[in-house]
Amino acid sequence: MKYVQINAYSGGWADSIIFKKHRELVAAGNESWVFWARGKHEQDEHLRCIASYPEVCLDAALTRFDGRPGFHSKAITRRLLKKLDEIDPDVVHLHLLLGYYINAEMLFEWLAAHRCKVVWTLHDCWAFTGHCIYFTYAKCTQWRSGCAASTSCPQKRTYPETLAGDSSVRWSYERKKRLFTMLPAERVQLITPSQWLAGLVKQSFLGKYDVKVVHDTVNTDVFKPTPSDFRERQGLEGRFLVLGVAASWSERKGLPVFVQLAKELDPARFAVVVVGLSKKQIKRVKAEVPSIVALPRTNSMRELAEIYTACDVLLNPSAEETFGMNVAEAVACGTGAIVVEGSACAEVADSEKITTVPVSLEGLGAAVIKLAYGGFGISHDESD
Repeated sequence: MKYVQINAYSGGWADSIIFKKHRELVAAGNESWVFWARGKHEQDEHLRCIASYPEVCLDAALTRFDGRPGFHSKAITRRLLKKLDEIDPDVVHLHLLLGYYINAEMLFEWLAAHRCKVVWTLHDCWAFTGHCIYFTYAKCTQWRSGCAASTSCPQKRTYPETLAGDSSVRWSYERKKRLFTMLPAERVQLITPSQWLAGLVKQSFLGKYDVKVVHDTVNTDVFKPTPSDFRERQGLEGRFLVLGVAASWSERKGLPVFVQLAKELDPARFAVVVVGLSKKQIKRVKAEVPSIVALPRTNSMRELAEIYTACDVLLNPSAEETFGMNVAEAVACGTGAIVVEGSACAEVADSEKITTVPVSLEGLGAAVIKLAYGGFGISHDESD
């Protein structure tokens, strides 16, 4: 079998999902290829970065101007389709198409004209909206019937940010609806990392396709209890450590929650540690709350495993998680997690290590204090 995977980048979870699958396919005697646009990874005949940095930047600039992400990058897509013609794959497995590297129209027209089976793992909601990747925080439901058709899109300034107006949002929604539903149902298998996202897909124009839930996997060779001197280096001995981890932080991800918790919790007993902040964010949060431990993003998985292990609880206050990889990684390192109702995080791992609370600062703060003194196993009612 000839199996091709396509993704926006090679780093992060791609190693534990995409490249792991590639290795498994090869070990089973199949031919496997992985193509991506951004990120450093060893390359050979079967592993190939298909885009240059200037090409990605150009796509991003065009998207900022016209609000049509996923419909530029014709040169990159032509190179990709030429490789697909040479391979003649039995299966094309799509992952993240949003990422300033692909022309979805060219890709899906190629898929429609060929015999291959199409597997598409959805890692967010972009495939069935006119613009955004998430909509829960904005309380927007226009994706169910037609984005920007009745009222203005409230998220044009969120990733993938654009200066264009609602007409571009409507155009993208209708174009994606046509392209992404043009393949016959028997040739398509959709995969989501959670029941939460699967439920949304079934309410969208992709609802005609079969959806299979496959939880993302964690690299347990790396993410396991990993002792270190993290507490000593940060001067945090003897305190209950509340951890937040994200690839990038925003209000939607819950950064204000950590800032407020750091203000309200007793600094002699508790410490709030936030990993993944930009230089600007570190300067801002330290100015507001000097006691907060504000750290930049780390590309070292071992270092991240050490931080997970050193902390007492991971807090994920976002209600827009399609899986919650940080929760799974923390649990694999022996650290429990507090998550909010309504996201997919509660599906992730051992329920005895996860506490679910309402979406409120009071609920999260109460859960942290309860855990500090009583351990896991807090019920919803106990944390109110």
